[in-house]
Amino acid sequence: MLARFTKMHGLGNDFVLLDLVSQNVRMDAEFISRIADRHTGIGFDQLLVATPPTRPDLDFACTIYNADGSEAEQCGNGMRCFARFVRDRGLTTADVIHIETSNRTVTCYVAGNDIVVDMAAPELNPVDIPFTADQQAVLYPLDVPDAGRHCIAIISMGNPHAVLTVDNVDTAPVSELGPVIEHHERFPNRVNVGFMQIITKDHIRLRVFERGVGETSACGTGACAAVVGGILQGLLEQSVTVTLPGGDLTVKWQGGDSPVMLSGPATRVYEGRVHI
Repeated sequence: MLARFTKMHGLGNDFVLLDLVSQNVRMDAEFISRIADRHTGIGFDQLLVATPPTRPDLDFACTIYNADGSEAEQCGNGMRCFARFVRDRGLTTADVIHIETSNRTVTCYVAGNDIVVDMAAPELNPVDIPFTADQQAVLYPLDVPDAGRHCIAIISMGNPHAVLTVDNVDTAPVSELGPVIEHHERFPNRVNVGFMQIITKDHIRLRVFERGVGETSACGTGACAAVVGGILQGLLEQSVTVTLPGGDLTVKWQGGDSPVMLSGPATRVYEGRVHI
């Protein structure tokens, strides 16, 4: 059958969105990885699938798939695009949208072109990230094969992130170190890897090697994790501009159990139909 889809991006981090509220289709990992191919398919970093929620107090459920067909728990840029998508498709007219993902609920606030996402509080307990460690810490030593020992902040924003502080993101070994850390044995579910350069206490540069995808133009949860890690180390203020290869995001966190607030644009590229 033919299914309608929408191609969107948040600062170049691109998505295909499928509405399974009004459409009834089935997909498997092979199909997802096939249409993710940028040469022979549609091409995307993640596929976002809208379905009815399991709870009456929520508006939608969103299932997130990486380009390799594996399922992801969370996606900050994707949630902004998802909020605009369900409004553009006429599935809701609300300015405040509550979205259920696989392991938490996020709330999106639509205000003009920018969309603010309440990403909930960060998870710092290694067991719940998950990350193998004897006890919780701000920084963890990580021995990387053929790359020595690195001190890394480990945070979950609904999905796991390892954040390294580097002198210059332009020369950071993203393509070499990213996949090795992604598959490190201390991360049972693999991990997204961020390389953070601190410009000032309210401005960082960031590159992210995303689990199951590779380096992307922007990563919303990666931006959140980097800011949380920087704040915990006393390096950053509570409101930070995060400059990624695709552009700027704003991340705010007041610490503790306060939610991390992520804001930035969400852009529709085109609509089409794909044979499933």
